[in-house]
Amino acid sequence: MALLCYNKGCGQRFDADKNNDDACLFHAGVPIFHDALKGWSCCKKRTTDFSEFLSIRGCTHGRHSNEKPQEPLRPEVSSDKGDVKQINGKEIIYQGPKSAEMLQKERPGSDEAKTKLPQKVSASLAQVLEKMDISERAETERKESQTVIHGTRCKNTGCKTVYQGPETDLEICTHHPGAPVFHEGYKYWSCCCIKTIDFNAFLDQKGCSTDKHRWIPKQNKKKVACRYDWHQTGSNVVVTIYAKNANPEFSYVEANRTVLTCHVQFEKDKVFKKDIHLWGVVDVKKCAVNMVPSKVEVTLRKADTVAWGKLEDPNFKPEPEPVDDPNEAAEASQPSWDIDDDDISDSDEEWAYDTPPKNKGEEEEEKKEEKKEGEEEEKKKEEEVEEKKKCPDIYNYRTNLPSSCSGESRKAYRSLEETNGRNLES
Repeated sequence: MALLCYNKGCGQRFDADKNNDDACLFHAGVPIFHDALKGWSCCKKRTTDFSEFLSIRGCTHGRHSNEKPQEPLRPEVSSDKGDVKQINGKEIIYQGPKSAEMLQKERPGSDEAKTKLPQKVSASLAQVLEKMDISERAETERKESQTVIHGTRCKNTGCKTVYQGPETDLEICTHHPGAPVFHEGYKYWSCCCIKTIDFNAFLDQKGCSTDKHRWIPKQNKKKVACRYDWHQTGSNVVVTIYAKNANPEFSYVEANRTVLTCHVQFEKDKVFKKDIHLWGVVDVKKCAVNMVPSKVEVTLRKADTVAWGKLEDPNFKPEPEPVDDPNEAAEASQPSWDIDDDDISDSDEEWAYDTPPKNKGEEEEEKKEEKKEGEEEEKKKEEEVEEKKKCPDIYNYRTNLPSSCSGESRKAYRSLEETNGRNLES
């Protein structure tokens, strides 16, 4: 009975009685498929056609074998969800990503308590901040060493004390630490809220806090906009804030599972504040902040390994931000009437000829008046033509008579008019 040889590259049928050591020509190696080339590891011949690969003659002599080669063992597969090891031969079930409806249903509320994320400050940023701190101290010492001029007023709001000498520093400064508020005709300080209508009474309000006098103006921190961007990997979302030389002592990043709050102070007096309602859900315990001289990176770990469509939640509608200084809000709401030299808008002469739009009633009345005036002018012209035809001498004399003529000329005009009148009657 003819048997089938299972040696690689042979595939012939053989008789067991006639099988010897040189009866089979086969490949002892394994097939290799790389860069569109196909071949065997035991010989050097390569081809791109699969039929030619199957027809490559073997490179090793041996006996025919009717035993099937054993299949390579498959590695054990574990599921990330349940941590259950699956052995070869058993069914493996993979769970797909959750739907958008399921994610929205399981989304936690944004009012959860926030946790401050741990910060990692690079060595290069620490060196830069140390240099900046040294220069800032030298500048402060230089300003403090300068003598205060007599007559300088205290810079604390609400304090009217004037510097008279070193003994003035020993006095207690009574001032208002809050900001002035002007709302609906009332004037008051945000720290004590004693409302008044009279502006002089508002200025004379006594301070509600005590401290030392301050003769040098305080440099307030400026809230500025800062560029930020984000990218994602399979398991993380990285938010990058491009704030140079951020100060870790006065900066913090807080987060819950759906909201990220960033407060970054950089370049001495600039502050960036941003609340980001995230598109997805994060694992707060595995989030961190990395600070380098050129930027601040916030690494957020995804709770579900799904791709985020955006950084921020499109369903969230932000509320208007509160204004710290009401005076700034009032100035921002008022339009600026200053015109630059390179303004290409209408000039003053063009504005002078601009008139507001009129309604239909006014336009009809104006048309009637213009028509009436035109009729009166035509009537006068007709009367003048008839008068010229009847009495040409009087008409010519009247039209040529100047207004500053003497009395004798006017008497001659009257006598000529009477004479012509009698002639017309006769």
